[in-house]
Amino acid sequence: MKFFIDTANLQQIKEAQDLGVLDGVTTNPSLMAKEGITGEPNIINHYKAICDIVDGDVSAEVISTDFDNIVREGEALAKLNDKIVVKVPMIKEGVKAIKHFSSQGIKTNCTLVFSSGQALLAAKAGATYVSPFIGRLDDVSTDGLGLIEDIRLIYDNYNYETQILAASIRHVTHIIECAKIGADVMTGPLSAILGLLKHPLTDNGLAQFLADHAKAAGK
Repeated sequence: MKFFIDTANLQQIKEAQDLGVLDGVTTNPSLMAKEGITGEPNIINHYKAICDIVDGDVSAEVISTDFDNIVREGEALAKLNDKIVVKVPMIKEGVKAIKHFSSQGIKTNCTLVFSSGQALLAAKAGATYVSPFIGRLDDVSTDGLGLIEDIRLIYDNYNYETQILAASIRHVTHIIECAKIGADVMTGPLSAILGLLKHPLTDNGLAQFLADHAKAAGK
């Protein structure tokens, strides 16, 4: 399972990269705005800075909703760095653009996916990644993890190469359950990734080992 971090915060990206388990980054306009990154030149430079930190794919989202401008934006983003994956919304014009990008060898991430039917269309169009938002589904009392299961079954039935990128991850349980289901990628906050480190028995055991060592050393 690949680990992506869902943020535009360079310090958090560096921390995840330094941990040695980071495979990529996802961003969106909301995350950029949260970091105070506004205006096209600043956003472009920020994507370049992210690519300088990580070794894997970096999803960069288009903001247009018509085919011609999605293609224009996406092609410009793809030229920034080979790591860039063009993030396209699950809309009619977006599916058409994903098919175009696929034919040009440009990697894509179909975002804002909330149903298995949408995921099927994304795969048919040749998306590199499909991003079902499981946390947002949970927020409206819908089974987000069940959607991952359905997409996994459909993709396995027809050998689609599109990778399931479980998005809107909120906590450790989401990560573990997605891994059990067979999601190819998870993207979430740094706190969820670091949460995998934690267990009270680990903390207690280490404290005991250190105390016993200090006692044996006469400290």
